Amino acid sequence: MLFTDRADAGHRLAEALQHLEGEEPVVLGLPRGGVPVAFHVARALNAPLDVIVVRKLGVPYQRELGFGAIGEGGVRVISDDIVRRGRLEQADLASVEHAEAAELARQAERFRAGRPRLSLEGRTAIVVDDGIATGATAAAACQVVRAQGAARVVLAVPVAPPDAAERLRTAADEFVCLSTPFAFSAVGEWYRDFSQTPDDEVVALLAQAAAGAGTERAAPTASPEAETPVDAEVEEEVAIDAAGVRLTGDLHLPAGARAVVMFAHGSGSSRHSPRNRLVAAALNEAGLGTLLFDLLTPAEEAHRSNVFDIGTLADRLTAATGWLRDRTALPIGYFGASTGAAAALWAAATPGADVGAVVSRGGRPDLAEPLLVAVRAPTLLIVGGNDTVVIDLNRQAEAALRCENRVEIIPGATHLFEEHGALQQVADLARDWFLSHLVK
Repeated sequence: MLFTDRADAGHRLAEALQHLEGEEPVVLGLPRGGVPVAFHVARALNAPLDVIVVRKLGVPYQRELGFGAIGEGGVRVISDDIVRRGRLEQADLASVEHAEAAELARQAERFRAGRPRLSLEGRTAIVVDDGIATGATAAAACQVVRAQGAARVVLAVPVAPPDAAERLRTAADEFVCLSTPFAFSAVGEWYRDFSQTPDDEVVALLAQAAAGAGTERAAPTASPEAETPVDAEVEEEVAIDAAGVRLTGDLHLPAGARAVVMFAHGSGSSRHSPRNRLVAAALNEAGLGTLLFDLLTPAEEAHRSNVFDIGTLADRLTAATGWLRDRTALPIGYFGASTGAAAALWAAATPGADVGAVVSRGGRPDLAEPLLVAVRAPTLLIVGGNDTVVIDLNRQAEAALRCENRVEIIPGATHLFEEHGALQQVADLARDWFLSHLVK
């Protein structure tokens, strides 16, 4: 599983933690990189956010070996076994602890900007980091949180190596990890953007959460009789009940919108995909609404086979379409990428489907091959000129489709359209197709 950035990781992790919302938890981010992830978890769970500042106490002659950890409030967690086996002198231990305590106090003051530490007494505490390497700091944080009075400790991370994940299952009452890849060498390799988190960003996020700005916005309440076009702009995160599964999405209806396009993401992608967001922005600028949402939960995405379960993906897209129709009377189109394009075509072929247009980007229409003849929505198939295998698959789909359709090939583009200007061409083609077939 590859994350776009820490915000993407936070959104996905929040979905895996939704069952804890009723426990009114406190979310604690490990600085620095864990705080941006924790911010989005806290926002989704309507929970308070704080930073958990922990300093590992390293053996003087072997600093990577920790003999304990300290936290705020005078919390000390000491491994008597390591102290005994290392024959450590009390004077040496005191010197290390004194130095680390000074740094802990400095960090806590810097991050909180004078605000008091949130009480954990009797609460469920969710400790969040952006990933695990060895797990030593995360394990120490769990010990510190428990010593600070938490009744239940949950450790939640986007990614960790399998061996560390196994060790950490005993460090907390519950351990949530979205991905445990075997080919693990560093946390950063599982993020497209793993740029350093500066202290100022941590300070700003904590201040924003403390001011209440991180509270989740309410889901839209528009009725089926919603006016067409939309009078006022709508831009909000929404929760979609699709056949009993809670899916999270981002709905944007520009003022005056006369149609809305639903995005079905492909394998290894999510609603935070920068590629699909670029296309969505182009559609918004043209006055079209967009709904970007994930067809799979984070736990489901961890199993590769689910990505190719096109029937299930299509069923959820169909259910989400019904959800959207309950909130707007606007015409609806589908934009699908890779396996998401197969789900879009499958859903468009469903009896009674009222879909005005479909656009496929680098799609796998072959995965919906038995149903292509039933698609009635005008369909545009966009393929990169250097994506030769997928070109053949789309040419075959062109021959199988009985609706209005066209194949557009972007010269020099590969499967992800990462070449300069290629994705903008995709956005322009999609915009024109939807405007032509959705807006009357």
